[in-house]
Amino acid sequence: MVVSLPKDALDNLGLAEGADVSVDVDEEKRQIVISPAKPPLAAAGVDEEFARQINQFIEQYRPVLEALAKE
Repeated sequence: MVVSLPKDALDNLGLAEGADVSVDVDEEKRQIVISPAKPPLAAAGVDEEFARQINQFIEQYRPVLEALAKE
């Protein structure tokens, strides 16, 4: 999903273009709440960018990885 936000909003939230965000729906108030996503937990000594790339790989290939795990 892609969400476009004004530059002022990005600056106030400390976000940059392409940053991951959390999107929640408050049905009672009929609002969409967008907040910075929590950074992935990287193991000690693991570069955060590398951890992000591994996470993207897993998300992209999850069905294949799950199928391989069953064999």
